[in-house]
Amino acid sequence: MFSNKSKKVNSVEKKSTSRNVIGKGTKIKGDFISEGDFRIDGVLEGTLKTNGRVIIGQAGFIDGKVECSNADVEGKFSGEFNVSNTLTAKSTANITGNVNVGQISTEPGASFNATCNMKGAVKELGKEKNASSSKGKQETA
Repeated sequence: MFSNKSKKVNSVEKKSTSRNVIGKGTKIKGDFISEGDFRIDGVLEGTLKTNGRVIIGQAGFIDGKVECSNADVEGKFSGEFNVSNTLTAKSTANITGNVNVGQISTEPGASFNATCNMKGAVKELGKEKNASSSKGKQETA
């Protein structure tokens, strides 16, 4: 009645929706790779790579390297932060180090002492510059 083929298709179609939590009072050292989201309310020292969202709670602290799609920071971060989409720094955030983002949102009161590179803005600026230089050449011809 049921075939193995349908079971394989269903298991492949399911996307990982796991949520990983490092609780307050917990300190972890190491390198982590996951498809799911992470919430850090404790301390993480090391590397964290995920295709999901990283949330650093108000009591949370990450010291190391993070690669993720989106991030919300209420606590502290120190190191290299690579966010492919949006980094949101809440009013209690304290971010230091090197930050590479697609977009950034910073609430008043957030401490942002980092070197920041916005990937999307450079491309858009380059397109505008090329368009304006092309217009200038057309007008002079």
